Amino acid sequence: MAKTDRVWAAYQRPMKTLRIALSGVAVLAVLAGASVGHAQSPTLLGVVGPGFSIRLSDAAGAPVKNLEPGTYTIRIQDNSEIHNFHLTGPGVNMATDIEQTGTVTWTVTLSAGAYHFQCDPHASTMFGNFTVGGSAPPPTTTTPPKPKPAPVRLAGSVGPGKRIALTRAGRKFAAMKAGPAVVVVSDKSAVDNFHLIGPGVNRATTKAGRASLIWRVTLKKGRYVFRSDATPALRGTFRVP
Repeated sequence: MAKTDRVWAAYQRPMKTLRIALSGVAVLAVLAGASVGHAQSPTLLGVVGPGFSIRLSDAAGAPVKNLEPGTYTIRIQDNSEIHNFHLTGPGVNMATDIEQTGTVTWTVTLSAGAYHFQCDPHASTMFGNFTVGGSAPPPTTTTPPKPKPAPVRLAGSVGPGKRIALTRAGRKFAAMKAGPAVVVVSDKSAVDNFHLIGPGVNRATTKAGRASLIWRVTLKKGRYVFRSDATPALRGTFRVP
């Protein structure tokens, strides 16, 4: 090989190595760009039905309370033909069909603000809220319903002989608060009966026969009479103020 050729070959070797290195950098840059371009958005799961329930959770299954602004994939499982999943908020207003069931996937961009999801036919009881950006919404507080009053227990009796009574805890009374009552009736007469009459109540045992009965009644404001239909003198009264 001539001296000139040897010099040229020595010059070409580092240039070739540089071109290979630059090509490798270019390939890595393209792959990195492709990876960024196809990065998956966070996934949320919305479920409605089959009962009267609706929820929105993150990939870990936790209820969604607050999210960062950005693009999300929301997979909705609509399990009922009487419910739907309706999501509204800044830039979003999407809903499934009420009559159809199945799974649908939405890609949405959530901006800072408050969002709401509900079942449209049952919006007053099936709903949820979350925020995007800022702090999570305060916990929802509900007022528990007032407990129903326990029914008052009364004892009504007629006979044996010509006597009739209505007592509470073994004592006669002239007045009683409005509300539910359980009347335990003991009819020990083959002639007289026990008949309770008043607002919303008209209950009686038979005149010919003995019986032990339990009546569940609701006492309302007004005057009540307990009597024997066979013997008008057997009677008593009380009031509900």
